[in-house]
Amino acid sequence: MVEKRRVWDLPLRMFHWLLVLNIAASWYTAENGEEYLNVGDRAFAYIEIHFFLGYLALALVAFRIIWGFVGPKHARFSSFLAGPKKFFGYAGTVLRRDAKPSIGHNPLGGWMVALMLAMIGSQAFTGLFMIDSSDIYPAIYHGAVSSDLGSIFGRFHHINFDVLLWVISLHVLAIVFYAVYKRQNLVHPMVTGKKLASMVPEHEAIASSQLLKALIVALICAGGIYAMIKLAPPPAAVEEYY
Repeated sequence: MVEKRRVWDLPLRMFHWLLVLNIAASWYTAENGEEYLNVGDRAFAYIEIHFFLGYLALALVAFRIIWGFVGPKHARFSSFLAGPKKFFGYAGTVLRRDAKPSIGHNPLGGWMVALMLAMIGSQAFTGLFMIDSSDIYPAIYHGAVSSDLGSIFGRFHHINFDVLLWVISLHVLAIVFYAVYKRQNLVHPMVTGKKLASMVPEHEAIASSQLLKALIVALICAGGIYAMIKLAPPPAAVEEYY
């Protein structure tokens, strides 16, 4: 059996795939906001579900940010947010098939992670102040801002998501490029958490996924989102933003 060593911890992998599902579901519920999901005797408008997906996105981003400081080695920002010299040095080797694979995120991928976290976090944050186009479902902090600021948040929310789709497409294309051109499968390790021992020196492997620490961080993030919802001001009169 080929020896493998753990690089990606379980909480990080769960975050990654939950975020993928969250973005897909957020897109679908936004595009089909006037439809309903029937659960027993209750019908949930897709736009309502969209708001809850936004809360989940905020919790996921908050978790990843904290995990970037307290998680295992390769999950930490300090391990993959490279400076200019290292960034451009790596960029010059991208087209070389014989370039040494990165153990964790490579410098280009590392900054892509930071960009996507910033964009998704901004997307979820601005969604807290918006109102859907039917004027029926205002977000929980809609009444906390002026109509002008709400309009700005609304425009940003739509434009940012369009740009985010392009960034995600670039991310997927990079994965395909590494798989086809450089013969590096980046998806499989994000599922199993492991890479070949020949690619990962023993001292670079992580010993555990630090599940108890991850649970504590997740509870803190969930508690923060719950408090944010409970502390929201009473709904204000709905105004037209579009």
